[in-house]
Amino acid sequence: MHAITDGATRAAELAERDLRVVWHPCTQMKDHESLPLIALKSGSGPWLEDYAGKRYLDAVSSWWVNLFGHANPRISGAVAEQAQRLEHAIFAGFTHEPAVRLGERLRALAPPGLTRCFFADNGSAAVEVALKMSFHYWRNVGRPGKTRFITLANSYHGETLGALAVGDVDLYKSLYKPLLMDVITAPSPDCYHREPGESWQDHSARRFEAMERLLERHAGEVAAVIVEPLVQCAGGMRMYHPRYLSLLRDACTRHGVHLIADEIAVGFGRTGTMFACEQAGITPDLMCLSKGLTGGYLPLSAVLATEDIYAAFYDDYVKLNAFLHSHSYTGNPIACAAANATLDVFAEDRAIERNRATAAYLGRRARELEALAHVAEVRQTGMIVAVELVRDRATREPYPWSERRGRRIHRHALANGVLLRPIGDVVYFMPPYVVGEPEIDLMIRVAAEGIELATCD
Repeated sequence: MHAITDGATRAAELAERDLRVVWHPCTQMKDHESLPLIALKSGSGPWLEDYAGKRYLDAVSSWWVNLFGHANPRISGAVAEQAQRLEHAIFAGFTHEPAVRLGERLRALAPPGLTRCFFADNGSAAVEVALKMSFHYWRNVGRPGKTRFITLANSYHGETLGALAVGDVDLYKSLYKPLLMDVITAPSPDCYHREPGESWQDHSARRFEAMERLLERHAGEVAAVIVEPLVQCAGGMRMYHPRYLSLLRDACTRHGVHLIADEIAVGFGRTGTMFACEQAGITPDLMCLSKGLTGGYLPLSAVLATEDIYAAFYDDYVKLNAFLHSHSYTGNPIACAAANATLDVFAEDRAIERNRATAAYLGRRARELEALAHVAEVRQTGMIVAVELVRDRATREPYPWSERRGRRIHRHALANGVLLRPIGDVVYFMPPYVVGEPEIDLMIRVAAEGIELATCD
C-alpha cells in the first residue's frame, strides 16, 4: 500500500509539473481540468503502466507507431548497442552502416521500381519531401507548369503547411487555409457511403470516375496525386477497395502525373500486407514511410523514389538541379538501428503471417458490436478495425460533433484499463501486433460498455 501511495504522489507531482510547462499535441489543454493527465512509468508488450501500478492496454499503438510492444528487448538492445557506437553524424558527405542497410532493405521490401531512399525525421516531413521532389522533378525535366496537387476528400497527410495543404480534414486545416497552397480535391472512394447492395470494389471503381475527369482536365498543371492507400486513418478510419489504386496508377501513367502513396500510417503490415499498395499490385512514383518504421521507438521517415525521379536531379552542380532539402537528424544511426531491428522482428517472427490470425480474431470479436443500437458499421482492413457510431442507424444521422460522444468512451476505457482514443465518434482498434486474444477480448468488452454509456441518452 505504501508503494502505491508513493506512486500516486509521484504521478500527481509529474502531472502538476507538466501542466506548468508542457503544451500537448492535438489537445485542448483546458480538458485536463476534468480529465487528469496520466503519468506513465513503464511499458511492456501491449501494456503501459502508471506510477500507481495501473496498466492500460494500448489499443491504438500509441498513435499507430508501436508494432511489437513497448520495451521490446530486441529493438531496445539494438538501440542501446548503436548508441554506444555512433549516436549521430552529419549525413551530408558521410554515411554509416545502419542507414545503408536500412535503405537496402526498404528497397528490397518495397514495390518493384522504388530504388532510392531519402531519409527525413517524421511523417509530415516525408510528405513535404515527396511534394517537393515531384514539383522539382517537373521543373528539372522542362515542365515547370506542373505545380499543383490532387488530393482526396477526407484525406490527412500531416500538420506542416505543405502536408496540411494536401489534406482535407477541416478540423486540422480550416483555420490555416490562408497559409496554404491551393489544391484540387477529388471525391473520396470511402466505402462507408456506398449504395445499398453495392460492393466495395464497385463503389470504389465508380468513385474513380471523378478522379479520371480531374486528371483529364488538369494533367498539364498537376505534378502529382497523393493518397493514403486503402485507409484514410485520421479521417475516421474510412476504407476503400484496392481497385481504386490500380485505376489511379493507370490513369496517372496515362496522364503523365506522379502518384504519391502516403503509407505512413498503413505501411508495415497494418493492412495485412507489408505495404498497402501491394494489394493493388502497383508501384507509386514516391512512397512515404514513417510511424511503424522504427517499431515506435524513434522519429524517422523515408521517401522511396523511382530511378527516373532520382535521375532528374543527378547533374553538374552548376545546373542547380540538386535536391537541397535537409534535416539535421537525417539518417540518424540510432533511429536506423531501431528500424533495422524492427525489420528483423518482421522476418524472424513471420509477423505478417501471424497477423492474419490475430486480425481474423479481432474482426470476429469486433463485429459483435454491430448488435449495438447506435453502431452503423464495423469495418476492417487487416489490423485496423473501426466502429462508426451514429444517432440514428436507419438514416446514419451522426451525433453533433460538439457532444463529444467519443470522449466519453475514452474516459470509460481509461478507467477500465484500456487506451482507446476515438476519432470523433469512430471507435477504432489498431493494437500492437503482439496483442493476444485475452487482450482483444478486453478491448471489445470495454468498448462495448463505453459505447452503451455514451449513447444511452
